[in-house]
Amino acid sequence: MRLLCCLVTLLMLVSETQAAARRNVVMIVADDHGLELGCYGDKQIQTPNLDRLAADGTRFLNAFCTTASCSPSRSVILTGLHNHQNGQLGLQHHYHHFRSFPSVKSLPVLLAQAGYRTAHIGKYHVAPESVYRFQTYLRGNSGGARNPVTMAESCREFIAAQDDRPFFLYFATVDPHRGGGRVEEHPDKPDRFGNGPRYQGVKEVVYDPDKLTVPAFLPDTRACRAELAQYYQSISRVDQGVGRLIEILKESGQYEQTLILYLSDNGMAFPGSKTTLYEPGMRLPLIVRSPDQKTRGGTTDAMVSWVDLTPTILEFAGVKDVPGPPAVPQPEPEIPEKTKPKKGSSAQPSPKKSNPAQPRPYVFHGRSFLSVLDQPKATGWDEVYASHTFHEITMYYPMRVLRGRQYKLILNLAHPLPFPFASDLEQSATWRSVSKQADARLGKRSIQAFLQRPRYELYDLHADPDEVKNLADDPKHAELLQRLQDKLRAFQERTGDPWVVKYRYE
Repeated sequence: MRLLCCLVTLLMLVSETQAAARRNVVMIVADDHGLELGCYGDKQIQTPNLDRLAADGTRFLNAFCTTASCSPSRSVILTGLHNHQNGQLGLQHHYHHFRSFPSVKSLPVLLAQAGYRTAHIGKYHVAPESVYRFQTYLRGNSGGARNPVTMAESCREFIAAQDDRPFFLYFATVDPHRGGGRVEEHPDKPDRFGNGPRYQGVKEVVYDPDKLTVPAFLPDTRACRAELAQYYQSISRVDQGVGRLIEILKESGQYEQTLILYLSDNGMAFPGSKTTLYEPGMRLPLIVRSPDQKTRGGTTDAMVSWVDLTPTILEFAGVKDVPGPPAVPQPEPEIPEKTKPKKGSSAQPSPKKSNPAQPRPYVFHGRSFLSVLDQPKATGWDEVYASHTFHEITMYYPMRVLRGRQYKLILNLAHPLPFPFASDLEQSATWRSVSKQADARLGKRSIQAFLQRPRYELYDLHADPDEVKNLADDPKHAELLQRLQDKLRAFQERTGDPWVVKYRYE
């Protein structure tokens, strides 16, 4: 009997050790979701599941994408490299045809090499597949990637599999991306063809446009309010999908050993947000729940960006020293004339040493932020950089940004050109409700200022959070401007930005 008890205890210890070693990762990436969440102070939105996740994790107050466009941003999320170096400069669609370089090492590939099971569901939108390869692609969920509830159910078998390997699940919803059509007012009722609910398992939350508060960067028009109501409705769908996914993790016994991250690729799909690097386009939600946290429900003021995500997850997974490409062999130095042996001398030059090409470490542009999860006031996390070049192939407008705690510098590299519009934003009711009006404005910014921008924009975000008063030409800020310009150029050079050549010929 004593021997049996010892065996049972030993098996329990082995089981607990295996569970502790099974360091799973779930990364949830919403599409075009800004800071409209209850836990971020929005009193209009209903997001109880995401609020509960924040209460069990850490909410980042200063998290930023590096490019406000779907494919480029997702490439940064999955590589830890700014898109000007990973090559995914714009949308992946076949008619835009932006693709990452084949030498890029992505998060799912690195985790698979480290012994992880990897799976993707929902929006993919990066290329080539050889660079961003997952072992498993979960498909066929009812309602597609606009039904996060059935998406979560489609992950149940993968999460609950009897497999000792840890897993990485990349859960990418299409909501709340603009859908191109009006969402039915009562989608739980049969449609005009007699079909059932539009999104199986979703209890639609419908918002009254007249009761919504319009963000300061948008026009307060009936058209804008109607689109905001649809946007809020789709966020509530995402929230329900997140809730179901967490239920499945708990039911499968995986929740306690899983790192969960919730974020978005860029800000809401409205003019003045998506495709811009103004605050609504790049300042985003980031909720992280780690098994290793000492405190729950806290916040951190650390300034992080999406280049930090891959290094963070790799550290959590215990992946270190990612090998890079081989170094280029260096030629042997020439022997100076005066040190060469004289004619007839018996002295011989020392034989040349071999100089084999040694692998260089793979360098990410970001760093792990695991250490700040329990730090409300983080030191050494005081600035982020951003790099945006394309959205659609016709939307060439490279911008580089340095964003500090108080000041923000935007370099518009193609400033003589008018700012280009994404097709879905140009066709939106919000834009069309103001674009033809005389003296029309997008919130506090004139349409003219939005479309025609100077080379440099400098904003004091404490005094001017809406980024309306450009200080770049103010003599009082000349020294600050120069200092930030120097730092921005150093960032471009450090990260291999091809656009750095413009400093030499312009």
